[in-house]
Amino acid sequence: MAVVGILHLSEARGDISKPEELVERAQITLESFVTNPNCTWLRDHLKEARAVLIVPQILKGAFIVGGAGGSGVVSVRDERTGTWSPPAFYTLGSASIGLQIGAHASEVILMVMTPSGIDALYSSTFKLGGDATVAVGPVGLGVEGATPHNLSADFLSFSRSRGAFAGLSLDGTVIAARDDWNEQYYGKPVKPVDILLLRKVNNPHADKLLSTLARLAR
Repeated sequence: MAVVGILHLSEARGDISKPEELVERAQITLESFVTNPNCTWLRDHLKEARAVLIVPQILKGAFIVGGAGGSGVVSVRDERTGTWSPPAFYTLGSASIGLQIGAHASEVILMVMTPSGIDALYSSTFKLGGDATVAVGPVGLGVEGATPHNLSADFLSFSRSRGAFAGLSLDGTVIAARDDWNEQYYGKPVKPVDILLLRKVNNPHADKLLSTLARLAR
């Protein structure tokens, strides 16, 4: 219940109040990360990701110790054609997301690197560090942190707070499909597998995000 309270708080404050805003913010966040000179590994390896989860803002709730949450969008790359799927909406929540530099808000991009990671996205709910492995992705000009251990993880996380890149521990974070926003955005009830794998729906509003992904992941 604590996580739900945090997510509702962020929306009530007007941070991101509807799915269209989240898609627009996700496009800006992706462009900002990939063009930052301190995030060269993400830029150079984005084309290797099977999917990308973009969370423009994770908020830390001061009224619950360590609690944090946010909403994000996922697009999956078709390995045969290289095209990116329409976005599906998810929430992230945990009582213990580690905003390590004392930040109250952080932008996050998760690169999905394995078939197991993709399978997790097709489920309604899964836990990082439990149902799927997660590791902090390499950052910095010297791509520190590029080890066999983290590069074999299902999810690689990249986070930034107040313009600075820093490690963000996502172990224990629950990721859940946001069915209400998926329905609102596409005009009918739809599950993540219908959006990401079967591509049964489309919304032209997402074209800018998908074209940015296609350009940056070449």
